[in-house]
Amino acid sequence: MTKTNASLATRGRLPAQESEDPQGERLDRWHVAILAELQRDARLSNAELASRIGLSTAPTWRRVKWLEEQGYITGYRAELDRRRLGLGVLAFVRLDADRNNASATKVLEEAIRQLPEVISCHYISGAGTFELQVLATDLDAFSRFTIDTLLNLPNVKDVHTSFSLGEVKAGGGVPLGHLKP
Repeated sequence: MTKTNASLATRGRLPAQESEDPQGERLDRWHVAILAELQRDARLSNAELASRIGLSTAPTWRRVKWLEEQGYITGYRAELDRRRLGLGVLAFVRLDADRNNASATKVLEEAIRQLPEVISCHYISGAGTFELQVLATDLDAFSRFTIDTLLNLPNVKDVHTSFSLGEVKAGGGVPLGHLKP
């Protein structure tokens, strides 16, 4: 940036400081804007993304690449309508482990990771060891999955299930408000 441009930029007269180093330690307003726009629509072209955030294409591309390399962006995927695909049942399953030691837990974790019906799994506090979200075509299919698969996983002591009666919000992006200056 020239001395004149630097002076104007410090007084807030330049619309975009495109020479900012995207390799910095912290996320800046451009990074946050990129993350917000890509969460809304990951199919944006670089030119459209640059236009939406008010930065030119080259610095936008460099910032996206940096966000990917640093692990802020971990992938891109399509959101699918589970009902249109015949997956009408969404179950929340609390799974209690039989033994709570590291090696037994790791074996159970790996077994859970291999199940495509389990779309998310979390360690939880309180009663239980894991909380799973499981998709099935219908209640009969879920029942078979529970009896034939979940209860036969290594170190499973018990399974408790609640069913979704309707989605209020799904596929929401990660909140970014705490990152804005």
